[in-house]
Amino acid sequence: MAKKSAAKIKMEAAEIKRAAAARREEKKQQSEISATNESTELDRYQSLDEAWREIGLAAPARHALVDDGLFELADLRKVSLAALKELPGMNANAIRVLTIEMKKADLSFRK
Repeated sequence: MAKKSAAKIKMEAAEIKRAAAARREEKKQQSEISATNESTELDRYQSLDEAWREIGLAAPARHALVDDGLFELADLRKVSLAALKELPGMNANAIRVLTIEMKKADLSFRK
């Protein structure tokens, strides 16, 4: 194989640098899109989980309840305690807080 000229090597190096710069720029744009999507998602939760914030639930539990279509304390009558425990993000403290709030409001979980 013939030896490459210095000009050819320089052109190939410049092409590799341009491709790497393009990949970095694309990665940066995707990162910005991801950050925008995350803030939009958080805004959506913030507008729906007001009742859960008032009783002091942690974010994972609030998000699990909103994702399951439960937006206020009275909605918990639709689900059983066992089903509630199965939701991702529900921990023992969240279950305890919800149970206490249900008792205060004289509500009960579905059997």
